[in-house]
Amino acid sequence: MEPGLWPLLVFAFFLTHGLSAQEQHAPNITDLTFKNMDFAMDLYRKISTHHDSNIFFSPLSVSTAFTVLLLGTGGATRDQILKGLNLAQLEKDNSGELISELFQHLLTNITQDGTFKLQQATALFVGMDVHVDVAFSTQINQYFGADICNVDFGKPKVATETINEYVGKHTGNKVKEILITTEPLTKLMLINTIFFQGGWELPFNPNNTENARFYVDKYKIVQVPMMFKEDKFYMATDENLKVKVLRLSYLGGTAMLIVLPNRDVDYTEIDEEITAAKILHWNKKMVKVKLEVQLPKFKMEQSYAMQKILPDLGIGNIFQDTANLTRLSMEAGLKVSEVCQTVIEVDERGTTAAAATTVGITAYSLPRTFIVNRPFFFFIYHELTNSLLFMGRVIDPTKK
Repeated sequence: MEPGLWPLLVFAFFLTHGLSAQEQHAPNITDLTFKNMDFAMDLYRKISTHHDSNIFFSPLSVSTAFTVLLLGTGGATRDQILKGLNLAQLEKDNSGELISELFQHLLTNITQDGTFKLQQATALFVGMDVHVDVAFSTQINQYFGADICNVDFGKPKVATETINEYVGKHTGNKVKEILITTEPLTKLMLINTIFFQGGWELPFNPNNTENARFYVDKYKIVQVPMMFKEDKFYMATDENLKVKVLRLSYLGGTAMLIVLPNRDVDYTEIDEEITAAKILHWNKKMVKVKLEVQLPKFKMEQSYAMQKILPDLGIGNIFQDTANLTRLSMEAGLKVSEVCQTVIEVDERGTTAAAATTVGITAYSLPRTFIVNRPFFFFIYHELTNSLLFMGRVIDPTKK
């Protein structure tokens, strides 16, 4: 992918999020984003137990969807979500509105700078015979600007087209088919979409991109288009964890962290060690150095059956007949029958608005190298709030 542009997106249904606040003070955005990072890593680790390939998802989209859902739950269903998402310490009055307010403030902070493009939308699609509680519909509109749309799930083709059209509209048509079909017995579906697009602050020159080796493991080597940039970048080295960390900034206050294990370290050894505290510590340790950066272009399409993953985090009741969604609707038998998160495209491209700057390199100041030619982790985050927008790992950049 050409440097700097990240389309991303999507979610069908309910996704997750984690947070907690320190007991000494009223919960704030810092508490929210810190615990969301840790939840993201918990979710990542559960996803990674299902396969050993590339992974990519949006913790922010997961968090938003479940926070919307939280407003409609009660009893054990609500307790499981709060605990599973690590939100329990933020919940003070059992109304859920404090958590919703924090998300509202967070999303406002993230989107107030128009230099980069971040679009997020939430919609609840309900069957024609389902009556949604007025208080619930008012709250999700107030805090999330969420839409409630009636859909005839008894006509799967029409329902599918309606939902796909909504998703396409809110993702710049980057996601055109989040659903292939819907089940006639579906009662409700919560959709959260997110689309991010940002140009590199220091764009790569496409003319410098050349095929190079990427070492998937000891036995597999693939050829990938490798981007090249020589400039001053922020980086850090973690000797204990045996990784190097590079920060690539986007225009407008977002950035990507590349976490690259040392050559003699398998990425699976790092899985259990990355935490919110680690990520924030790396950012504080960053120093600006002259670097020769080589980064592969890559695209990904990922889909996860969250109903198979979330029970491992203690969120299982919502998928069963005993689900308590009485604050959403008094309709009997409501439950989440399917949860899927789909990331259709991750595409990094150069932008014409960003001008490349050439930095002269003198003979006595040769640059260090940061060559991403083996499995690595990446995190895209909003710098002001430290909110994690997207994260993933790249095992083989030639695979979507």
